[in-house]
Parts: sequence; structure tokens; C-alpha cells
Amino acid sequence: MSSSAAEREAVAPDRATERPGAVRNGTPRRTPGMAVWPGAPTPLGARFRVGPDGAAGTNFALWAGGAEAVELCLFDGSGKETRARLTELTHEIWHGFVPGVMPGQRYGYRVHGRWDPWTGARWNPAKLLLDPYARAVDGDFVLPPEVYGHVRDWPQQQVADTVRDDRDSAPYVPKGVVVHDDDDWTDDRRPKTPWADSVIYELHVRGFTKLHPGIPEELRGTYAGLAHPAAIEHLVGLGVTAVELLPVHQFAHEDHLLRRGLRNYWGYNSIGYFAPHAGYAASGTGGRQVGEFKRMVRALHEAGIEVILDVVYNHTAEAGELGPTLSMKGIDNRGYYRLQSDARRYADYTGCGNTLHVVQPHVLRLITDSLRYWVTEMGVDGFRFDLAAALARSMHDVDMLSPFLAVIAQDPLLSRVKLIAEPWDVGSGGYQVGAFPPLWTEWNDRYRNAVRDFWRGALPDVRDLGYRLSGSSDLYAWGGRRPYASVNFVTAHDGFTLRDLVSYERKHNEANGEGNRDGTDDNRAWNCGAEGETDDERVRALRRRQLRNMLTTLLLSTGVPMLVAGDEMGRTQHGNNNAYCQDNEIGWLDWGLLDDPEWKALFELTSRLIALRHRHPVLRRRAFFSGRAHSADGLRDLAWFTARGTEMTEGDWYAPAATLGMYLSGRDIPGRDERGATIVDDSFLAVLHAGHRPENFTLPAPPWAEEYEVVVDTSREEQLGAPGVVHRAGTAITVPARSVLLLRVVG
Repeated sequence: MSSSAAEREAVAPDRATERPGAVRNGTPRRTPGMAVWPGAPTPLGARFRVGPDGAAGTNFALWAGGAEAVELCLFDGSGKETRARLTELTHEIWHGFVPGVMPGQRYGYRVHGRWDPWTGARWNPAKLLLDPYARAVDGDFVLPPEVYGHVRDWPQQQVADTVRDDRDSAPYVPKGVVVHDDDDWTDDRRPKTPWADSVIYELHVRGFTKLHPGIPEELRGTYAGLAHPAAIEHLVGLGVTAVELLPVHQFAHEDHLLRRGLRNYWGYNSIGYFAPHAGYAASGTGGRQVGEFKRMVRALHEAGIEVILDVVYNHTAEAGELGPTLSMKGIDNRGYYRLQSDARRYADYTGCGNTLHVVQPHVLRLITDSLRYWVTEMGVDGFRFDLAAALARSMHDVDMLSPFLAVIAQDPLLSRVKLIAEPWDVGSGGYQVGAFPPLWTEWNDRYRNAVRDFWRGALPDVRDLGYRLSGSSDLYAWGGRRPYASVNFVTAHDGFTLRDLVSYERKHNEANGEGNRDGTDDNRAWNCGAEGETDDERVRALRRRQLRNMLTTLLLSTGVPMLVAGDEMGRTQHGNNNAYCQDNEIGWLDWGLLDDPEWKALFELTSRLIALRHRHPVLRRRAFFSGRAHSADGLRDLAWFTARGTEMTEGDWYAPAATLGMYLSGRDIPGRDERGATIVDDSFLAVLHAGHRPENFTLPAPPWAEEYEVVVDTSREEQLGAPGVVHRAGTAITVPARSVLLLRVVG
């Protein structure tokens, strides 16, 4: 007898343990007096409308493939539940119109069907289920035993997930909220910043605003707080063109965190793909959070700032077979999730217990309907897709012709917004950096690794760095892709902050309660001689210089730079490189840093570098460098130099080097401006020196330049450079230890 057969024999799946308040399978109860008209199968979700006969009410439509019956459950202010059966079934969509149901009504579903986890069937009408299309969610997810479809404390733990728990979960789970909003966005003006001109700023709605002294206390930590002029003033002053918001879809906190008194802070545990997370709303959770989110988007647009959402369509908060039953697991487990050949188990390409079954048409529809909703009705400008490789899998392997990517490519709306892939997942073959098709940009972790390694003195040669600084043509120069396909970053929300990257060599995640086992060990960090905070001013000064070096490198590189909120003012997480559960001062921005002159100077440097980037199109190229001469004098659009002032040879690229010169020609910029004129700019020489001693660098002689003017010198604490300092071409200058010099070509 096989092991699974033995388990079946030990516990038959239809022997459900009865509990107080149990809801048995069979004909669902129907409350007399609630009128349910046939309604329509589209659109999915709960949609308030006024019919041609003047009857106002809400149409409810739920796809539940394979279900035997669906009950609509309405809740009043006291929590009293009224149920009605949806009797109309069209193409596996259960639907009905309930007159008199107005905006603000809380609701959920109970779905009936077979309980047979061995075949992937996990219907359990005792569990109140959140509508996947709910546009607002009222209440928070807590995870007592009642919200699990199976008996968590079953004596035979190896088969616990196969024994149905019949206790009612309704008192313990949030409800969907009927929302009506006829806002058509006619008064909104989207910035529509071209990709090549973009500077992205990754931030957390709550963490960015929670401690901001200029935001009224009642608005801190909310969408309204991010819309406040004090928050926007910082963004505008910095010069970023887009904010990339960590997940704002409704999400749940994991049970293991709640047991330790922690919460899911980052939000990568989605359960409602249409609902703005209620915990970030200052206006309450009865549907008003939708309007608050829209007002935030409008305020950012008025400031010229785009809004990009970090979205998590690869998995949900229901986890694996031992996870809670909150929504899709109880609606149609086999339809929504990828299952293994042993259908009791989930295919997990995400490391979070489950993976959405994106090749299933209705799941693909759920995702694309959600994306369109956030663009058309919530006003956002683009998306960053968490673990995008999981969405690109067909049956098993990552497939760049997968249904998801094909649908996005042909969609007349979604193909025109900003699309950013995190181009990997945790499954076999999941690392896909450089492989996504045109229209997509990608987080380029190879850029991150090369820049970190160079500045800590661990890069074996400079060949990889050269590719990263110039747009990563080795990864993206195919299929019509452009340099802005590379989203360049040195830090992101996961991992060390920039200050911690130069202050710690080891992670310090003890506050997470996981024995410091969580978080990556591959940090590529250098603490500059002391682990953690120190009073040694020599170490502190070196750390600040390293911060300036990496920020300058990032903002001079070809591609789309991404900054992490707080890096521009020396934010620290005290060595925690996985602060996903730190909804406290570890995860929040400390705005008091701007009162410290040393960190204020870092902010000013960053804002000036961004302004320099905005002024000079040579730093924002829309096409890859050719490296070829375009004029009789032999000048090329891109040239590389050794410290001797000679052009790099093939051997130089493969040799260890701490110094690299990059020449960017402003007269060889391809393309034209919007009026058809040739684009001409200054030319620049950037000298990156990671050595621990000063280095003599011979400035390239004519025809490259007659003279060079210093624009940026990261060895200087208080200013960008020394205006008016000009060096003759062909002369040797001293480049300070561990510094970047940016020089403008004169003559």
C-alpha cells in the first residue's frame, strides 16, 4: 500500500469532525425575505448600479468552477449575517442582483462542494470567503483555528489538512465592502515620464510617513499622509519622477508572525487584488480607503510624480495545504492554485507555500482585470511584478511566450504602462535576468552585485562593471530593447540599507525572532573596519564617502536608477537585512537624520546628482552606445580609459583594476528631440577609483578634450565639486582614495 493510500485509510476525508456552530454540507440555508434577482455574470465582483427601472442594488458575480452551490452572506453593523443562495450559473460564474444593497454593505461568500483534499478539493461552507474582486476590505485578518479549513490540532499531524473543520470562521475574518465610485479621472494629468528620464524611489506608505514631523499625527502611516504637502515636498526636492510603493493590495499577516507579536510589514502576502490595504487608510475601512488612495495618486501626479505599484500576483496569503482558508482556496482550490501530481500538495515556485495557476483562464482574467482596474479607476502608472518568473511559467518551465506575457503584450491599455519584472522566482530555471520580452524593464541584480563588489574591492576585473555602467547591453541589446530595460539599483527593500551596506558585514536579524537564520548571507558588504555603529570618526568619514561613491555611480549609470527611501539621508536598520516584519522604528524612516549636517549633506548631494541627470541627456540615453567613431577626429560615443590615460585594451578588461575612466560623448547622442532637432549635450569623463590610496590619473589628451572642469568630487563632504577648477588635458591629476570624479569636457 502506498503512503498516500495508507493515510487515506487512516483518516477518510469525508469524516469531518463536527464542531459547535457547524455548517453541514448539503442544501444551504436561505434566509426568507431577501430578494435575489438573476442579475448578470459580468462584471465579476460586487457592483452597485441603478437599473433602467430605477431599482438600486448590487450585482454579485463569483467564478467558482466546480462548486455545487454558492451563498451570498451580508453583514449588518452588529455582525449579524443574512444569507441568500445564488441560483444563477453562467459559465461557472454564480451571480445574482440584490435590490436595496447599497455602497458600504459588508459581504462574503460560502461555497459548497466536495471535501476531498486528496484530489485538491477543499470546499468548506463553514468558512466565510473574501470575494477575490472585493474593492475594499473591512477588518483585519487574524488567524485563530476557526479560519482554517482543516483541523489544525488533529492528533495525526501528517494528515491534519485532510480533516475538515466545521467551525464558523465569519466572526474572525474581514468582509468585502460594496463600493460605488463614478470618478472618471478627467481632472487628472498623468506625468507620463519617458522611461529614459525616470528616477524611481522605492518607498513604504506607512514607513515613509509614520515619523514625518511635518505630517499631522492622525495622517501618519497612511495614503493621506503620503499625499500631504510635507511628504511631497521631500520627493520633489529630491527630484525623483516616480514612487514605487511596496505592496498596497489588501494583505494578511502570517500566523507565525502573529504568534511572536510581529506583523507582516512589507505586505508581500496579498489576499485582495482590487482592494487598497485598509491598514493604510486614515479615513476608515468602510470603503472610504478607495477615495483616499485616489486622492493620494492625484496629489502625486500634480507634483509630476508617477505611481508604480509593487504587486504580488505570484502567490496569496493562503499558503500551502496547512495554511488558512480565506478566499480562493475555498472557492476553487484546484482552479486558482498550481497543484502537484499529488493534488493534496501545492506547487511552490515562490517560497510562500503556493503559486497562482496563471495559465487557468479565470485566474489570468483575475490578474489582468486587477491591473486594468488600478490603471483606469485608481490612476496608477505602472507595476513592479514580484517574482515575475512565476507568472511567466506555462505548465512548469518559465516561458517567455506564456499566456500571461502574451496577454500583457497585446492589451491596448496594459502594454502602455510601466512594466517592471523582478526576473526570478525560487523554482528550477527561475533566474531570468535579461530574458523578458520588449515592453518590460527588469530589476538588474547583476548591476547591484558589480557596483557593490567594485566599491568593496572584491571585483576580480572591471569587464562586468563596464557593462553595468553603460546600460548592460550584454543583457538587453536584443529584440528592440533599450538601455532603460535595466532598472539599476544598489539597494532595495530586501537587504541592507545603503548605510548598513558600509557599516555591517554580517546580518543582524535577531529582532525577527528566527535565530538570525532568515535573510540572505550574500550581502557583498564592507563595514569599513568596524562592525556596526562606531565613534571612530575615520571609519565614519570613510562610510559617508562610500555612500557618496555608490549614489554617484548609480546616478551616472545608463539605465533607470532606483533609490530606496531613506538611503539619501543615511537611514539604518541596524544591520537587519530582512526587516519584513519590523513595523516599528527599524522599518520606518527617521526624519531626524535631516537635522544632522552629515546626513543633510548626503541628501543635498543626491538631489544635485538627480538634477544633473535631468539636465544632461548624455546620462539618459535612449539607445545603446556603439563604441564606434562617428566623426573624422575618431571620437566615439563611449570610451574607456586606464589610469595612464590610455584606452582600455582587451587585456585591461580582464585584469584586476581599482580605477576606471568612462568617457561619454554628448555630441553622439542618437535620436531627436520632440521637435525633430538633433540632441547635443556636454561630454563628460567619469573616473571611479576604489583603491585605498590616491591614484594619479592622466586625463585623456585631444581629440577627447582640451580641458576638463571638475563637476563632482565625492571625496568632498560638503559640496559637489570645486567650481572653476579646470585641468588641462594630458596632465596627471590626483584622484583621492575611494572616490568618484566627474569632469565636464571644456573645449
